[in-house]
Amino acid sequence: MKEINIIGMGMSEKTLTREALELINEADILIGAKRLINEFAHLNKPSHNAYLSHDILEIVEKTDAQKIAILVSGDVGFYSAAEKLVDVLKEYKPNLISGISSVSYFFAKCSLPWKNANLISCHGIDTNIVSSVRRKEYTFALTGKNIPELQKDLVKYGFGDLKVWVGENLGSDEEQVQETKVSQLGGREYSSLTVLIIENPGFDSRIRTGIPDDEFIRGKVPMTKSEVRAVCLSKLSLSPGDMAYDIGCGTGSVTIEMAFSAYDGKVYAFDKNEEAISLLGQNCQKFHLDNVEAICGLAPECLEGLPVPDVAFIGGSSGNMDEIVNYLHGINNEMRFVITAISLENAMAALDSLKNVGIDGDIVQVAVSKGKKIADLHMLMAQNPIFIISGGADE
Repeated sequence: MKEINIIGMGMSEKTLTREALELINEADILIGAKRLINEFAHLNKPSHNAYLSHDILEIVEKTDAQKIAILVSGDVGFYSAAEKLVDVLKEYKPNLISGISSVSYFFAKCSLPWKNANLISCHGIDTNIVSSVRRKEYTFALTGKNIPELQKDLVKYGFGDLKVWVGENLGSDEEQVQETKVSQLGGREYSSLTVLIIENPGFDSRIRTGIPDDEFIRGKVPMTKSEVRAVCLSKLSLSPGDMAYDIGCGTGSVTIEMAFSAYDGKVYAFDKNEEAISLLGQNCQKFHLDNVEAICGLAPECLEGLPVPDVAFIGGSSGNMDEIVNYLHGINNEMRFVITAISLENAMAALDSLKNVGIDGDIVQVAVSKGKKIADLHMLMAQNPIFIISGGADE
């Protein structure tokens, strides 16, 4: 069988490991992107300029060479082409040779530790960079030519004053390293091979539930109160990567807490009231949450064409509960539902809507009384009781 070695090149030939160099010298042919195989033109080996996995498979199948070196940039385990190659070439049982990643190289270059850093790619991937910066002291980001867009988001959500290290064309003769502030990233074009390290000394990795009501920017729009919100979030049982809907989002207090829990996912929030959508946007900026998209409209019509959710919170249906539940269950029959209602009639209607799609819902009532100080005494003031109906996956 042909011997295939998928070799992590590191940043360039200068950062190649001895093991990798030996296997390249022993190889009958080299395959890889032009800038990688050009590093070894002096070896005068047969070379193939290819980086798409199926093009490489075709070369491997047609060649008579027995020792094949496939060159990939960086390390084979970090956002590398090696992942697809291993699957496409599995019949040949390829060997993976680790390289020096841009992560370890650049953190060392900046004299920074990276053991607790969050590593993300913003290169052709929809990534919540703001959420990462909020939660971690250091965020390492692979970028394309999208640094202006990343800067705009970070400034919008309150991170313009943070320190950032910029690394361009690492390991090459064109290498540039710059230390600046996020707000000063604009003004010039960056190489497509650019990485960032963003430092946030005031990072906050908490997943917040039951946030005090007075922390939210308020208007005349209804808001789910703190204690009820905490119970709803426990029923929602969100995972970090979940896609979630908040229908009838009001001020956005539940949306905000859903976004904290689904920090690697996304929350779509809907309301027919434009003031609600505006308030939600303000609260997202206040809490540094970029993984929310607010849409003004009436459900279920405004839900069409959006990514399929894993979980839905319905705080207001405008009389369309049956239609909303039917639509959501139709696009994902394993979805979790959490619905709130003030009246007994609406609570029973929510249970019936779930029953109509085959979900045996659970209902609880939350009645909260909060202490109010009167002189030297405390008096309990009752809030309106709320029904919380839940059902679906994990129930």
